[in-house]
Amino acid sequence: MTETQPTLRALLARRDLELRLASSADDLDDGALDAPLRWVHSSDLIDPTPFLADDLLLLTTGTQFVGPAGDGESGEDAAAAYVSRLRARGVRGLGFGTEVVRDGIPPTLVLACAAQRMPLFEVPYRTPFIALARANAEAIAAQAYARRTWALSAQRAISLAALRPDGLAATVAELAAQLGAWVGLFDAAGTLTQSAPADALDDRAVAAVTTEAGAVLRRGARAASTLEIDDRRVTMQTLGRGGHLRGLIAIVGADLDLEGRSVVTSVIAMAGLALEQNVGLGRARAALRAGLLQTLLDDDPHLARRVSRELWGPLPASPVVVGVAAVAANRTDAAVDWLELQAAERGGLFYARSGDGIVVVVSAADEGAPTALAGLLDAAVGLSEPTDYSGFSRAHAQALTALRTAVSGTVTRFADAAGVLSSLDSPAARALADARLRPLRAHDQAQGTALVETVRTWLTHDARIDEAARALGIHRHTVRARVAQAQQLLGVDLSSFPARAELWAALVAAG
Repeated sequence: MTETQPTLRALLARRDLELRLASSADDLDDGALDAPLRWVHSSDLIDPTPFLADDLLLLTTGTQFVGPAGDGESGEDAAAAYVSRLRARGVRGLGFGTEVVRDGIPPTLVLACAAQRMPLFEVPYRTPFIALARANAEAIAAQAYARRTWALSAQRAISLAALRPDGLAATVAELAAQLGAWVGLFDAAGTLTQSAPADALDDRAVAAVTTEAGAVLRRGARAASTLEIDDRRVTMQTLGRGGHLRGLIAIVGADLDLEGRSVVTSVIAMAGLALEQNVGLGRARAALRAGLLQTLLDDDPHLARRVSRELWGPLPASPVVVGVAAVAANRTDAAVDWLELQAAERGGLFYARSGDGIVVVVSAADEGAPTALAGLLDAAVGLSEPTDYSGFSRAHAQALTALRTAVSGTVTRFADAAGVLSSLDSPAARALADARLRPLRAHDQAQGTALVETVRTWLTHDARIDEAARALGIHRHTVRARVAQAQQLLGVDLSSFPARAELWAALVAAG
């Protein structure tokens, strides 16, 4: 549907108004006639700017230029100062009503408008000023009606797309078509899973959007934000609940008005609902995977092989490496979603949640998934030596040993971890560690705090507050307050290296 635009060009095109543009095209900025108009106002004041709004078309009969000019200026200077004030106030154009005070437009005003690149047009005596105001108001109303009609049509088309078998992909494609923009859907780990149109952004722009999306998701809070990338507006909106984000939608190249935002909001609601509906099924899959992991820990892969082949494809081929990943609590769902996507798209991967972390099993010939998991989600990952499934439990123990010395964002192999700290993996060491950490754990359990996790992350990052805050996704003052509280509960001064080393050894032994 063609919209009637509230612009000066639209008013000039109306034959019933009989307006005449007095400005030369060379004396106007590009798009000067196509700028949106909020209102049309008339005034014969020498300085009407205190009473004007932005994006306004001003009409005058020129009474202010008859006789001595205000402030004792000459006629030319008065016209120049008058137009300069209008330009600075954001007036979009000036209409001069002829045959009221004088015939024609004063030459001084024509020159002043040309100097300021202000559109100037003649309003004949037979065209009342109120006719221009009414015509512009009608155009604004028509445009608003057209936009509301478009929004309803767009929401209907998007709703139909969501009912297709490839619902999310079809929804993203339809939203991109309706907005005339690039739309990308990111999962909870910050991986781009759907986008349309395919060739709207180059690789560098996609990488920039992906980086920003990952930063927003790592913060873990519901958020809507806008930014500029390569002079294009980018709008981002998270999906899901705070602390349990399911993903993010990014829109590049669309200036969203009220109707556009309403369409995007409907898509966010549908996408969020679709992702949340998968949560129940995801819990069932997680329980099944956890059960299969127990059979693997019994060094009996037969049931796991049979079930995995039917549901997800074959288990990774022997020899395999077993990894255990420690992920921050607010990013565990993102890690599981990412692993599920990798298992579906690439195969050759099995994972399951456990009390020790997320267990990942891959072929010894391809350790890409654990390495990528560590980098994407700032996880600490311990890897076993290569083994066959009959030695799975031993490999799992090796991965746990490696994990105790791993730091966030890195992968540690058992062979590299078998040093002094590995000797802490004993019942006696664990008993001492549990006693040492008991005040922190008791406080966490009673108050719902995260002192143990905070102190572990703080020590992992060499006792640097800012880096620990980024890793945890919280404010640095919160990290500083938690470390101070941990010192008080433990009765130690953690500013000294021996105290920090002893606490780190307790954390490693406790696992």
